[in-house]
Amino acid sequence: MKVTSSEFIISAVRPDQYPEDGLPEIALAGRSNVGKSSLINRMINRKNLARTSSTPGKTQHLNYYRINDALYFVDFPGYGYAKVSKVQRQVWGRMIEEFLTNREPLKLVLLVIDLRHPPSKDDELMYDWLKHYDIPVGVVATKADKIPKSRWQKHIKIIKDALVMRAGDELIMFSSEAGIGKDELWGLISRHIRTEEEHDETAILE
Repeated sequence: MKVTSSEFIISAVRPDQYPEDGLPEIALAGRSNVGKSSLINRMINRKNLARTSSTPGKTQHLNYYRINDALYFVDFPGYGYAKVSKVQRQVWGRMIEEFLTNREPLKLVLLVIDLRHPPSKDDELMYDWLKHYDIPVGVVATKADKIPKSRWQKHIKIIKDALVMRAGDELIMFSSEAGIGKDELWGLISRHIRTEEEHDETAILE
């Protein structure tokens, strides 16, 4: 996808703050400091639209970014950061659960995992939770440039085994620094948006 426009829309904390234009939404979930903001910036060819931070847990809302007036990236709060209070984690959990189970424009959740490390228990729980509720999910393994290519397959297997990835779910290698996986990830996103559009057209014809 050629990105011609991108803009930050809102940091939302309540459903009444979510956009109401019905554009497809692609959510990004993952532990704190896994590189979600850097991924967004690389995908849209911007350096600082999604602000990165050296302080894990800084994102505390659902951050909406509109791309080409055609879709949204929705950046979730990072999970698994110990310095965030238990109460705050519970608030985030309720907000995300409500969004995932009730948000009609949501077409795909990208579960972002650091390729260098095995998935955390939170990663495993998130993947299982998404599968339980039949929410489309793709796994993005970031920081691929930090590992020699000769070891990629070993780390991919570790991720797939830990998550017990289901057949049909894609895992894409990604690097915000080197641009690895950018085209593949846009392809995955486009297929999920297009599949939904085709489903709607079929329903109308029927």
